[in-house]
Amino acid sequence: MEAVGLIPDTPTHVRLKQEARRSRRRYYPSTILYTGYCIGLLILGLRSRHPYEAVAFFVAGVVLWTPVEYLIHRYVLHGRFADGPGLVQHFLHKQFDPLHWEHHARPWDGNHISGTLKDTLIFSGSFVAISFLFPFPEGPLLVAGFLQASVVEEWIHHSVHFYRFNNRYFRYIRRHHLYHHSPKGMQVGFGLTNGFWDIVWDTRIPETDRRALYGKRSTAQSQSSDRHSPEPR
Repeated sequence: MEAVGLIPDTPTHVRLKQEARRSRRRYYPSTILYTGYCIGLLILGLRSRHPYEAVAFFVAGVVLWTPVEYLIHRYVLHGRFADGPGLVQHFLHKQFDPLHWEHHARPWDGNHISGTLKDTLIFSGSFVAISFLFPFPEGPLLVAGFLQASVVEEWIHHSVHFYRFNNRYFRYIRRHHLYHHSPKGMQVGFGLTNGFWDIVWDTRIPETDRRALYGKRSTAQSQSSDRHSPEPR
């Protein structure tokens, strides 16, 4: 176990390169579509009569995503949606129940790291449509920033499962998230790109474990491990 036994090692039987490749391929279509849309809309906003407002609302959308990612992870992905005869109840069960519990059961399974375009398009399309009910660039750029932040979050999530980048932020968020995958971490550490909202809503990793995860000794061990661990391609 890495980091004083608080986060799980990759099982020896897992073909990490193969699973990473499968995970990337699943999320390429969403990345291309959503990022292309967001960049195109941002360019239009910069060429409009209110370029500063366009940038401000795009950034606001990015910031807005951070509490939403926490809430979705904690209450939707970690929730349970029982099946039933109603259309809404059956839809929620079909869309959400299979997504995250299988990911926790097999954290390095490339089929369960990120949602596909099919999984997310109905929600993203709805947000985009609603955004154009509001003035341009405010409404559309707010949603564009929100959507682009969700793409970045998915790639961060992919990376902490499959790569070892040697920078302070990545070492932090990797330990933070993999602790969440440990037997004692299921009810804490819901932030996927940061731990701020875990502090706000009292789901922070316990102090003694934070010291072990982020202390100097753990950092030195992680850096040594990173130098000797090949990354998947």
